[in-house]
Amino acid sequence: MFQIRLCILFVFSCLTTLSAQQPKKLNSSEIYEAIQKLNVLGSVLYIAAHPDDENTRLISYMSNQVKARTAYLSLTRGDGGQNLIGPEIRELLGVIRTQELLAARRVDGGEQRFSRANDFGYSKHPDETLVIWNKDEVLSDVVWTIRNFKPDIIINRFDHRSPGTTHGHHTSSAMLSMEAFDLANDASKYASQLQLTDTWQPKRIFFNTSWWFYGSQEKFEEADKSNMLNFDIGVFYPSKGLSNNEVAAIASSQHLCQGFGRLSQRGTQEEYIEFLKGEPLNGSNNIFEGIDTSWSRVKGGKAVGEILYKVEQNFNFRNPATHLPQLLEAYKLLQNIEDKHWKSVKTKELKTIIEACAGLYLEASANVPYTAPNTTVSLNIEALNRSNATIDLVSYKLSTLNSGTSKNMKMQNNQRLNFDEGITIPNNASYTTPYWLNKKSTLGMYHVDNQDLIGRPETPRAVFVNFNLNIEGTPITFTKPVIYRYSEPDKGELYRPFEIIPEVSASISDKVFIFDNDQQKEIEVTVKAGRDAIEGYVQMAYPNDWSVFPQKQKIEIVNKGDVQKVVFTVIPPKTQSEGLITPMVNINGNFYTDELIEIDYSHIPFQTVLMPSESKVVRLDIEKRGNNIGYIEGAGDVVPESLRQIGYNITIIKPEQISAENLVNFDAVVVGIRAYNILDELKFKQKFLLDYVKEGGNLIVQYNTNRRLKVDDLAPYHLQLSRDRVTDENASVTILNPNHSLLNFPNKITTQDFEGWVQERGLYFPNEWSEEFTPLLSMNDKGESSKEGSLLVAKYGKGNYIYTGLSFFREFPAGVSGAYRLFANLLSAGKEETNKLKN
Repeated sequence: MFQIRLCILFVFSCLTTLSAQQPKKLNSSEIYEAIQKLNVLGSVLYIAAHPDDENTRLISYMSNQVKARTAYLSLTRGDGGQNLIGPEIRELLGVIRTQELLAARRVDGGEQRFSRANDFGYSKHPDETLVIWNKDEVLSDVVWTIRNFKPDIIINRFDHRSPGTTHGHHTSSAMLSMEAFDLANDASKYASQLQLTDTWQPKRIFFNTSWWFYGSQEKFEEADKSNMLNFDIGVFYPSKGLSNNEVAAIASSQHLCQGFGRLSQRGTQEEYIEFLKGEPLNGSNNIFEGIDTSWSRVKGGKAVGEILYKVEQNFNFRNPATHLPQLLEAYKLLQNIEDKHWKSVKTKELKTIIEACAGLYLEASANVPYTAPNTTVSLNIEALNRSNATIDLVSYKLSTLNSGTSKNMKMQNNQRLNFDEGITIPNNASYTTPYWLNKKSTLGMYHVDNQDLIGRPETPRAVFVNFNLNIEGTPITFTKPVIYRYSEPDKGELYRPFEIIPEVSASISDKVFIFDNDQQKEIEVTVKAGRDAIEGYVQMAYPNDWSVFPQKQKIEIVNKGDVQKVVFTVIPPKTQSEGLITPMVNINGNFYTDELIEIDYSHIPFQTVLMPSESKVVRLDIEKRGNNIGYIEGAGDVVPESLRQIGYNITIIKPEQISAENLVNFDAVVVGIRAYNILDELKFKQKFLLDYVKEGGNLIVQYNTNRRLKVDDLAPYHLQLSRDRVTDENASVTILNPNHSLLNFPNKITTQDFEGWVQERGLYFPNEWSEEFTPLLSMNDKGESSKEGSLLVAKYGKGNYIYTGLSFFREFPAGVSGAYRLFANLLSAGKEETNKLKN
């Protein structure tokens, strides 16, 4: 029963604690596991390219079975992928995926690191990747991570010897890792880093291979494994009530925006790593062979180990507080160790264990979730000792003050101490926002000037409290970030990070405004107050050939958090044009041009992101036919909102609403991206969609992946999806059938309409189709054969079935004119005869 209860508690904490943002509280089994890890002085660095590339099974095994300090270096934050849970893409998607990685590491026990590489989308070869990324900068980040984390062992997720066979980012991560393995210990390389860290030489580097890299299980079974190590990663952890693979499944299931929720696996499972470089193994299956991972590894560590090994061997699960005298003695000895790296790492671990054994609860909660610089908020400071240990609260110090507040109070067992403090946020305080977004990025790189920030998963919290305690005669300080604790009737106690935001921010209602004629539009600007009593005015920056009225509008906002909306009239030029408009809020002569973006999902911490507030305005020469469009939503895109921009009446069709009666009134029906991958209902509704086409309807199906399709027949005729894609957004486009109506009515489509596309041309093109389909476009990446499956049309009965792998879902938010013009033609399919009759 005890193990079952532990299992339930562990799973529940993994899946729900994050959403509530509650501070971690270790139970007895977790304290014991922490002591086991404390007594292992070995480290493993796992390296790959993206969130979800990591092998959580192996990371969990190294962390929970081997007890090594384990970290995952993801070169990117996954900014170039798709989002299955919401509308955020690009930088905001990178913020979500960063937090999902941190959530995964909290489950599997690893740590998380990043480089400055920007995930620019799919790449077919490392040569392309390393040019766009700036190889030298990313390589320096990998070296920086190795020098700071100081891994004994490096494990690459991908093979550096097979360029061009998988995603270019994947192979690049392995190539950079192999190179950095040698450079990290060379003081002449990236020498400026050595002002903040030291050189380091890992012992050996491996490749995490599997049957997948060999093409089949059969080929892998036949492969020479003399240079490989293998582990049974299906090991069971009685203290958790879970197997390693179950822990790993929970960890990887944190990647919700990628649809990575999966079933757990149990039982024996072999994992293989191939030795690549470093000190060879002498027939052992121990990756740490020849590496002393005991406390004897460091000078002065033996005495520390003699104490801590006894604590581990005789651990008191009923009352861990009985070990405080030994833990504190070890803490004092640890402060005299000369090895700065292990002293820092193990001091942090040991303080966490001391805090847990004493049942300490230390918290600083603000009365509001955010505030602006030069404002004052109230803090409730709570200190609680839930043990019989002699503990004094000597003082506490707020990070915003030069001196601390003396208390010298006994912390009696389970007697809470509460203090109210007013804290003024300094005028020069940094805003709370992801540090890598502070400067404009390039296609392949984020710009981070502060070397000490590079690699960190998050921006360090600017406001915190140091609790200075004396525990059984030993001075020790615990640092806690200021948080916001509150409750909701239907959710209970909740936590949010405490944020510092500008005194005012501004946002525009849409990121792209399409003007399909020269008529003016009213554009709404929302101004939000970060403090009380805001007074000023807002004006717009806009292109020279556009006009905006009025020039300025006054704003007065009484209370922090309130908003005021103002409307500007924007008049486009007579001819095609595009540019950016930006709201500029003037408060006492200071201009504010950032938008405050809030990301709120239950599985990750609440995120506050500041980004330049700007929208693209496009005066577009476009013609349309048909007005009422039905849209079946797929994996998340802004295509419906984009089509509304150019005057279409868009109705969202829920899967259960798909019927002959509901479809008949639409001029066209559009199926959202990956809908056939994620909507189970479509297997029952496909008949109605194809009948709609047969009776004269116009159906446009956007891209799906070729795996896990919910229907057997995607189209009325044979159509086979592939992994063909064109990743170069500037790849030449050849019009195969220039006289086809889809390329001429109501807009004449030329190669100019494919200028200015972003990230890619398209993905998952069909590579086989029946003769009923007509391919309209041909394109290819450099050095590859032409791909003709990006846009296919077939007559079926009285209507038109159109399949397209073109990335309209990326082009619309970027305001790409040609994408709008082409899609308008797709929506107008079959209207040529109607147009002729009218004329």
